[in-house]
This record gives sequence, C-alpha cells and structure tokens, in this order.
Amino acid sequence: MKLLPLAMASLTTLAIISPGGDSDAGQVHVLGSVMIIAKSSNRNQVHYAVAVDESCAPAGPTPIHPYWRMLERGPTVTEPLTASEDRVLGVERQELSTDAVHFALRGLPGRAFTIHTARAGDGTCSSWVGTTIAGVPARLGGIYVQQKLFGAVDYVQMKGFAENGTTVSERVVP
Repeated sequence: MKLLPLAMASLTTLAIISPGGDSDAGQVHVLGSVMIIAKSSNRNQVHYAVAVDESCAPAGPTPIHPYWRMLERGPTVTEPLTASEDRVLGVERQELSTDAVHFALRGLPGRAFTIHTARAGDGTCSSWVGTTIAGVPARLGGIYVQQKLFGAVDYVQMKGFAENGTTVSERVVP
C-alpha cells in the first residue's frame, strides 16, 4: 500500500470555526482525522480526532478520541473501537498544553506523539502530528500496520517529513 495519499491526508486537518464570533463562545469543535492508521488486512482505518475550542486550542481533559473509518462499507461509515481494539489502538495517556496534546498509544507506549493545533489565516483550525521517526523529529505522514495471519502485527511502518523536508521512515517490529 502506498502511504503518500495517507500521508497527505493526515498532515493537516481543518475545521471551520468562525473567527471572533460570539455564537461559537464555549463551543467545542472536532478535527476528525488528525492521525490515521492504515492496515494491510483491509481498507478500514483508525482515525484519531481531537476536540478544540473556539480558539483552536485542545478542549477538555481528554480531547483525543480514536474511531474506525469503515471504508469497506462506505466513505462516511464510522464505528467506535471495541474494548479489545482499544487495548492496542486506544490512547494510553494525554497531556495538554496551550496549543498541543502530547500522547501515546497503548500499542506503542514508548512512542511520544504531539498533536499541534492552531488557527489558520482563513479562520479554520488546523493540526499536525509531530513525533520522532528513525531518530529524527518529524511531522507524521502516516502509519501503516502490516498484519500477520489472525490479526497479529508483523510490523508498523511510520513515515513522515523531517524539518528540512526530507522523507523519513521507520519500521517498528513488536
């Protein structure tokens, strides 16, 4: 599976929030696909959403929520993770700062991720995910899980872009 379309889709996620409007005061908005995990067994993907407030800052004590995009059944079909899926794909911990959420996944507890949020010039909220890939600070492009028979994980491939714009890649073997 090619990761380029996945990488481009997960680099920046936007939500329209009216700048300076009183009607949005105190409202929470959701950036729906700030991080995506694709897998080899089918086209379904795990997406990670983040709740943001009217200033595009992370909202609430646990703003990150994973969910399935069931692409095998349609482009807009979603489902929550089951309890067993959450034990691997769920969020292990979340720590908030003014414009970011630092977190780890249960299946990769030693890997730190950071969702950065900000208001773009056009009034939308934007986000990107930072992590370390192959020892280099990078903007995450995508995560791909190669599965073995019966759902076991063979490896996890992470791709992204270093600060100088070069592509970085790392294969993580469980």
